[in-house]
Amino acid sequence: MRSILFFITFVALVATNVSYACTTAVISGKYTNDGRPLLWKLRDTGTDDNKLMYFDEGKFSFVGLVNSEDEAMQVWSGANEAGFAIMNSASFNIRENDTSLVRDREGVVMRMALENCATLTDFENFLDTLPRPMGLEANFGVIDANGGAAYYETSDFKYVKYDANSAEEAPLGYIIRTNYSNIGKANVGYGFIRFQTASELFYEAAGAGNINVRFLMNDVSRSLYNSLTDVDLYDNLPTDNSGSKYVYNTDCIVRYSTTASMTIQGVKKGEDPSLTTLWSIIGNPISSVTIPVWVNKNLPTILTASAKQHSQLCDWSLELKHKMYPISRGSGQAYMNMSVVANKQNTGIVQKIKPFEKIIYRKGEALLEKFIRKGKTNDKDLELFYNDVDDSVKGFYLNSLL
Repeated sequence: MRSILFFITFVALVATNVSYACTTAVISGKYTNDGRPLLWKLRDTGTDDNKLMYFDEGKFSFVGLVNSEDEAMQVWSGANEAGFAIMNSASFNIRENDTSLVRDREGVVMRMALENCATLTDFENFLDTLPRPMGLEANFGVIDANGGAAYYETSDFKYVKYDANSAEEAPLGYIIRTNYSNIGKANVGYGFIRFQTASELFYEAAGAGNINVRFLMNDVSRSLYNSLTDVDLYDNLPTDNSGSKYVYNTDCIVRYSTTASMTIQGVKKGEDPSLTTLWSIIGNPISSVTIPVWVNKNLPTILTASAKQHSQLCDWSLELKHKMYPISRGSGQAYMNMSVVANKQNTGIVQKIKPFEKIIYRKGEALLEKFIRKGKTNDKDLELFYNDVDDSVKGFYLNSLL
């Protein structure tokens, strides 16, 4: 494993990166239709620009979600060539040492874990070796190629594991976390309404045997339901997109601060880890599309960029996001113009995206099935698929949305 000196040096050099709220889940492969575990994160942050990057500087190569202009390349979710995957949600109720200057190091730790870990046990050993205080206040979700699936509620000095494969700890096969931890102070933190909303959506889907990638990326990541008010903003749509109908959606799962969503579909025990699939939305889920990628040095050009350059898809998504949230002064960002999102004439942004996205799903699922039959991924097939994605998504945005 890479020297812990790297961690100490990073802590000294990297400016504090405040983690914002996220909604996340870990799902055991015992409870999915295909027997493969799932790791889901809907990311909320004050940094609008995200992109995917391929890394090959550590023990394992990996693909991770990063802030476009982050020189340090902290990673906010990703998977490596060994089938190990990780993401996090910030926690705000387990800080043990308020005087410590070492904090907000989740992105650093996740990059190091992806570079060095192959299993949940590796990750636990990695956490055990980090110097204290660790600068962490987070819920880390992790899956591996052995069927492991768990959360690690992690503070400056300790962590507690919650096993999604345990009938006692996850009776329905999944664990959800927002922005507080069970081991922390009661009634302190953020995301209580989002947690309840996600819990209701997951419970209904579990009863129907419907917890899968499309459910996570479409039904949950684009949910405008508020469990406290019992109001779903999709239920009372404006007539068309010509006017303005502002709605308050700050306590919904997706809101102004949402910048990406990712579901990492793991592998069955014994399968080649290269089959691990990162179903990715780069940009706000209402104004962006789901695209699957695999751990490979080649990625769709619209999802990635070099140095401090931006993802093209994220830029397109942000252009649409400004139409969804046109008021920038005061608390205007809490109010979304529902007319341009969805309306009774089906001319809203998300209403155009969903039919197009189904085409990508069908092609991506067919490609994954081909890889499964052959036992591993294939560079030529990936190149053809990514070229098709680049061309079709570019044409869709330029001709139908922008």
